[in-house]
Amino acid sequence: MISVTDFKTGLTVEIDGKLYQVLEFMHVKPGKGAAFVRSKLRDIRSGSTVERTFNSNEKVEPARIDCRDMQFLYKDDNGYTFMDMETFDQMALMAEKIGDAPKYLKENMIVEIQMYHNEILGVQLPNTVELEVVETDPSFKGDTATGGSKPATLETGLIVNVPFFVGVGDVLQVDTRTNQYLKRANNK
Repeated sequence: MISVTDFKTGLTVEIDGKLYQVLEFMHVKPGKGAAFVRSKLRDIRSGSTVERTFNSNEKVEPARIDCRDMQFLYKDDNGYTFMDMETFDQMALMAEKIGDAPKYLKENMIVEIQMYHNEILGVQLPNTVELEVVETDPSFKGDTATGGSKPATLETGLIVNVPFFVGVGDVLQVDTRTNQYLKRANNK
């Protein structure tokens, strides 16, 4: 058990049988009365956010989340198949378990699978991925990096806004947290 005064952003705790990740917290010591901790928590299983206030002397159960490096192999009717990089065991995950990850998954990509007591909670993608442009409007002479943007469809089906100079066949770096184009990965 840990005291709520030891909360840190990103800490995962178990409260009333549910797993929560601490998003924000604030220690409050009013002029009168006992100190308390005001927190914003995200339910890991449902994704909902709750605000909760704890007395400063309360204790909660820490939750140990295991992260395993796994390689994405392929998608089929059974879902998305991943292989454990240590044991070479394979497991299929349904789309609802992996959230937005399919927009970025390429064959042989290494991701982290988050687990709690052998229950799969989700997929942690790298912060950036490199994806090839498969469809976009053509580039014209005079298009500049600061002159605006156009939509581009990437090899996984993800659509991002890119500068006018980006063309079909370019490999782009995309931020998986914000869905935004960062830069061209190949130098043309």
